[in-house]
Amino acid sequence: MTRAEPGRCPAPVMPVAWRTRVFGAIVGTAAAMLFAGAVPGESAAQGRRQRGGDVVAEPGENPRYDGRFTFARIRYEMGMDFGFRSRGGPPWSHDYPRGERNFTKILEELTAVRPRTAESVILALTDKDLFKYPVAYMAEPGFWRMQEPDVVALRAYLGKGGFIIFDDFRGPREWGNLEFQMQLVLPELRWVRLDGTHPIFDAFYRIPQPDALQSYGEYMPSFWALFEDNDPKRRMIALANRDNDLSEYWEFSGQGLFPVDLTNEAYKLGINYIVYALSR
Repeated sequence: MTRAEPGRCPAPVMPVAWRTRVFGAIVGTAAAMLFAGAVPGESAAQGRRQRGGDVVAEPGENPRYDGRFTFARIRYEMGMDFGFRSRGGPPWSHDYPRGERNFTKILEELTAVRPRTAESVILALTDKDLFKYPVAYMAEPGFWRMQEPDVVALRAYLGKGGFIIFDDFRGPREWGNLEFQMQLVLPELRWVRLDGTHPIFDAFYRIPQPDALQSYGEYMPSFWALFEDNDPKRRMIALANRDNDLSEYWEFSGQGLFPVDLTNEAYKLGINYIVYALSR
């Protein structure tokens, strides 16, 4: 593992076998207790109740910034529908809030990162508060549309050291939309396909075959990144889980909807992303 830069949060070094046992135990037991019921600390300003008790994200008052790592979800205008599969809210809100709440609790249990676990933030790209959060997350970027202020804001955020994760999308049209939107932001950069040898897959857990986790039966997952100067040895500024949906596994980890081993892999990938982003 690469040594963390001064001032960044390092990942604790644990033997691989020990890490695997602990992780499985947390998902198999603690997750069931922590996540099966209502998520504590939900802010009425951030969401409204829908059928089934889930919360649909809405723009609202975010918790006050206190320096802790906070899951920052990006909201956006919907551009393309592609026969949009409605789940009671806009596509950027998918898996909210249980996805991030469950994930940050696992992140806290297993790493030296001390995240905010009861609350997250929802931000537009043009919100100046985005610069307080080093990692941003966007769901369903296949439906994403930007205006010029969004383009300028995202370019500034990434240029100042921000890192963005794109998740929960499938198919060539949705990938094409993500490519188009990011070309508006950074036209000189090109997506690079990653394999299991990239350091992000060894930032905390060693994941030699990241594409083994599959969310959509009709598509094989792959992982793509944008790097400064198109150089994979330089800073990664964006990561796309193409044809995959990590947050779906996080959201339902307390309901037993997916096998534990698959849920483990989704958490391991997410943990690697955060540790990698915070330590480089």
